[in-house]
Amino acid sequence: MAEEKKEKKEKKDKPEKHEKKEKKAKGGDGAAEAAPAAKAPPKPQEPAKPARLRLRYADQIRPELMKEFGFTNPMQAPKLEKIVVNMGLGEAINNGKIIDASVEQLGQITGQKPVVTKSRKSIANFKLRQGQSIGAMVTLRGDRMYEFFDRLVSIALPRVRDFKGVSPKAFDGKGNYTLGVREQIIFPEINYDKVEKIKGLNVTVVTTARNDEEGRALLRHLGMPFRQ
Repeated sequence: MAEEKKEKKEKKDKPEKHEKKEKKAKGGDGAAEAAPAAKAPPKPQEPAKPARLRLRYADQIRPELMKEFGFTNPMQAPKLEKIVVNMGLGEAINNGKIIDASVEQLGQITGQKPVVTKSRKSIANFKLRQGQSIGAMVTLRGDRMYEFFDRLVSIALPRVRDFKGVSPKAFDGKGNYTLGVREQIIFPEINYDKVEKIKGLNVTVVTTARNDEEGRALLRHLGMPFRQ
């Protein structure tokens, strides 16, 4: 009799344990099936403001150029087309690490990733092989072009030692202007402590001017400090 009572108690206890396990399992599934809280949609990004020099050209400089040269159509007025910044590195023939440092510095100056330029042919006297990296260059257009030109004439050039202005004769006959910079450290983006060697660079300003007179007037209105 005692054994029969024990068996009855065990049968009664087993269903209760199964019911507890089923309740736990159901509770776990319910938590897993609960949908995560919906995230708020991201706010739309505001469009970037155009460069201040670009706005100044459209509002002030272009009307002045039209009046100065007697243009009747705004499209006749000369404007900036592109700016090419080039850094020649002849020493890279013997030391290839110079290229990496120069590419990094040129990217900091212009805000755009430079393109590594390579030699087109071999020259035995200079120990130059065809396809060897010998420089870096960047072509700027749009807002980046206007921002770079603005920083060049208002911040970088005034930092040149004993600066008296740039030459007004460095035009190519078609309104394009080339400027030589002897030291890259005149740009505030360059950390002087990390510069291993002083290097120069060339800045070519390409315009839509038909002649040097129009190109000179355009750059003068944009703030280029020509030597008197």
